[in-house]
Amino acid sequence: MGYESFGNLLDPKVIIIGVFHGDEPQGEYLLRQYWEEKKASKMLLVPRLNDCNTRVNKNGVDLNRNFPTANWELSKRDEYFGGETPASEDETRFIIDLVEKYNPKVIMTLHAPYKVVNFDGGNKESDREIIENISKITGYPIEESIGYPTPGSFGTWAGIERGILTITLELDESIPVEELLNPVFKVFEYLESV
Repeated sequence: MGYESFGNLLDPKVIIIGVFHGDEPQGEYLLRQYWEEKKASKMLLVPRLNDCNTRVNKNGVDLNRNFPTANWELSKRDEYFGGETPASEDETRFIIDLVEKYNPKVIMTLHAPYKVVNFDGGNKESDREIIENISKITGYPIEESIGYPTPGSFGTWAGIERGILTITLELDESIPVEELLNPVFKVFEYLESV
C-alpha cells in the first residue's frame, strides 16, 4: 500500500502526520485543507496513516504502540495492542523510513480529544519556545505526560530516543472540525517559520 504525502519532498524541516488512529479523523481534514489553501513549502504532510476507522489498523495494531523502542512490550490484544513485534506494520515502517530519510527538526502528530500540547524530545531552549508558542496559538495547555504509559510510542521512538522535537497536538473533538481550521492553520504557518 502507498501512503500519501505531499509538501516539501526534498528537505522538509517539519513533518506533520494525521490519523495515527483511524477514529481521530480531524488531522486528515485539516492537513488536506491546509494543502489546498496554503501549500506547505517547508513541511512534509502525511494526511492519513491509518486507513481504518478504528483506533487500530487492519491487523488490530495500535500504530502508536508499534515503534521499536526500548520500552516496547508485547501486550494483550486490545485497543493498545502494539503488535507481535516492534515495527511489524507497514504504516510504522513507512514513518520510520520518512524520519530516517529526512531527519526533520520538528515532527507533529495530530490526535484527539484531550485538547493539550504534548511533546517528547527536543532539549534546546528554542524547542521549548516552539511548544509554548503552539500552546498560546491553540489555547491548549502543555502536558509533558498524557497520563498513562505509552510503550512503543512514536513520541518515544522519534522524540526521546532520537532527540527530534515530537509534538502531539491533541485536538478538541467536541466542536466541528471546521472551527479548528483557524487555530490549526496558525500552528502550521508558525511551524513553516521554525
